[in-house]
Amino acid sequence: MAYDVDAIFQIAGIGIIVAMIHTVLKQMGKEDWAHWVTLIGFVVVLYMVATIVDDLFQRIRSVFLYIGG
Repeated sequence: MAYDVDAIFQIAGIGIIVAMIHTVLKQMGKEDWAHWVTLIGFVVVLYMVATIVDDLFQRIRSVFLYIGG
């Protein structure tokens, strides 16, 4: 697969950065902003995972269409 471990490191990096920003904002008393940052980070990671899963399903589909045809 072309992704190797790059996607895992990207997701982990986003998680670490979001956690740091969340902690800083929470300590500043801006909990609403901290929750929004966490939500946006979650949506970004969810989009990345959905893209990878879509690519996986396309590859599986192409393998079965190649065998069947």
